[in-house]
Amino acid sequence: MKYYTEDHEWVDVVGNEATIGISEHAASELGDITFVELPSEGDDYIIGDTVATVESVKAASDVYSPISGTVSVVNDDLNDDPGMINKSAESKGWICKMKDFDSTELDDMMNAEAYARYLRTLE
Repeated sequence: MKYYTEDHEWVDVVGNEATIGISEHAASELGDITFVELPSEGDDYIIGDTVATVESVKAASDVYSPISGTVSVVNDDLNDDPGMINKSAESKGWICKMKDFDSTELDDMMNAEAYARYLRTLE
């Protein structure tokens, strides 16, 4: 199941692994993404830490860790093609995967329907 934060990060949990990225809304707001500073595998983060930085033609934006855990895999494809986030923010444009995460933190996030309602409040 996919969960969203008010800062426009998403988490998709499958088994014991959580994939993290930014929402399509965030990618659209940033414009053409030109660089992504990825975390390092093995690094530990707590909820709210800056896990990555995304730079676009408009601005640089921190990506906050929506959960606490250990980075197990990073999406190295973003080094060669950071624009993949613009093309596929919520699938191929993922930023990292985490293991040993605290699943209780997901309780404070929104599901896709709630996130869509939240976005409507921003218009």
